[in-house]
Amino acid sequence: MNSLAFITLETADTAAADRFYTTAFGLDARLRLRATEAPTAGFRGFVMSLTASQPADVRSLVDAALDAGATSLKPVTKSFWGYGGVVRAPDGTIWKIATSARKDTGPATRRVDDVVLLLGAADVAASKEFYVGRGLTVTRSFGRKYVEFASGPGSVKLALYGRRALAKDVGVPVDGTGSHRIVLGGAGGESAGSFVDPDGFAWEAVSLTPAP
Repeated sequence: MNSLAFITLETADTAAADRFYTTAFGLDARLRLRATEAPTAGFRGFVMSLTASQPADVRSLVDAALDAGATSLKPVTKSFWGYGGVVRAPDGTIWKIATSARKDTGPATRRVDDVVLLLGAADVAASKEFYVGRGLTVTRSFGRKYVEFASGPGSVKLALYGRRALAKDVGVPVDGTGSHRIVLGGAGGESAGSFVDPDGFAWEAVSLTPAP
């Protein structure tokens, strides 16, 4: 396995989720949906993040999500690292929309530069070692706080964050039970196999051919 090709969000109502994501973010084949009734409560241990090039795009994406039925967890605001906000989609998935830019360079385009999956790890160092052993390459690492892995063209960027710190960052309690309601699609062929990481996140070796 060499990268995270796409992610599959599990939801009780795939039709409603499809309408939301198409309207709010217009995401491509990096996001897929699957029906499930698996029980889940509280923080699911991960956050989806969209990186934009300027504050105008952040505002536009957040406003579109709220208009489509999302709820605000953190309003769009400036911070020491840039500009961003956090919303919870109707299916329960938490989305962080942000940019490192502080000023606009033009009108909003709603373009998403990167799709990032932040996994909350109980032990960032141990999870880092696990993923390196599965074939992923570290591009950024800050001890036991944050790790980012290389991503291929058109893939999802994978990063590890301490679970408690991640929950605090998006403004939710750290406690959660039941299904993560997410499955990760690993690029690298069938030889990559299917597995579960140290924090219970499931991976499937899948074809990169988009689903019909």
